[in-house]
Amino acid sequence: MYSVEGGVVEEWHRIHLGQFASGGAGLIVAEATAVLPEGRISPRDAGLWDDIHADAWRLVVNTIHDRGALAGIQLAHAGRKASTWWPWAEQRGSVATADGGWTTVAPSAIAFEGFEAPVALDASGIERVVDGFRAAARRALDAGFDVLEVHGAHGYLLHQFLSPLSNHRTDAYGGSLENRARLLLRVVDAVREVAGGAVPLFVRISATDHAEGGFTPDEAATVSDWALAHGADLIDVSSGGLVAHQRIDVHPGYQVPLAETVRRGGRIPVSAVGLITAAEQAEQVIADGAADAIFAGREWLRDPHFGLRAAHELGDTVTWPPQYMRARWR
Repeated sequence: MYSVEGGVVEEWHRIHLGQFASGGAGLIVAEATAVLPEGRISPRDAGLWDDIHADAWRLVVNTIHDRGALAGIQLAHAGRKASTWWPWAEQRGSVATADGGWTTVAPSAIAFEGFEAPVALDASGIERVVDGFRAAARRALDAGFDVLEVHGAHGYLLHQFLSPLSNHRTDAYGGSLENRARLLLRVVDAVREVAGGAVPLFVRISATDHAEGGFTPDEAATVSDWALAHGADLIDVSSGGLVAHQRIDVHPGYQVPLAETVRRGGRIPVSAVGLITAAEQAEQVIADGAADAIFAGREWLRDPHFGLRAAHELGDTVTWPPQYMRARWR
């Protein structure tokens, strides 16, 4: 949401996320939240690299819980796509150091088109990333989050390691799919260690780069199966974001087949995303067995009560806030 200073969420996030709980959401997953300061997409990103961030998130989580929903959070590191201007800023591209930006890191010193070149992570840098995810997971649990999600999609750091288009390493973190998946799986191990056996752990992946020579759906299914063995409970299947020359045929439900491929290729439950904007459409994805859950973003931003509306349209019985009961029947 690019609406914080110093990584600390405030009243805006409490109102923004709390409204979805009033609107019938079962689980609200907060935005990509940086596990390290250099992992922020922009200087205005939310963070969890300091205890002060957990204290701020706790107020948001309490609001979500008070309104009857569960709270999840995406733990993220933007890698070479960090230190950029937020979408409505007048500037574009990387933020200069003089303007509050920083040097970015990546598996290899290959820039995302239009951004400053990153520094390739060395062994100590990789350990810092793993430790950052571990510590952020601990803070997320301290803040009361019910679900943790590792963000390995959309061209951010863990995805950069997965794809041969951005990972040209020749060490244990590059080359074969097993090596390229090593950092993701180490992060999953670290977060699962903190979470214990009771807290659900999701992993978000881009199942294809939509570009020749990139990460493929079959590879995504294999990595998802490995993630299951390392403690993941669900794969949140998205796509793209790694390279500027990607070519995507965008249409309603365009990413659902990717979720279906991962679900059939592996042994792990998946969620489907991507222009799922209608109740019957979402219900059909589940009925067809293409996915086990639906995550939606745009429609909830347009209609924060989408969950209640969907239940009404499908004739389902859910608990409505008593203040909204007049809208339940007609």
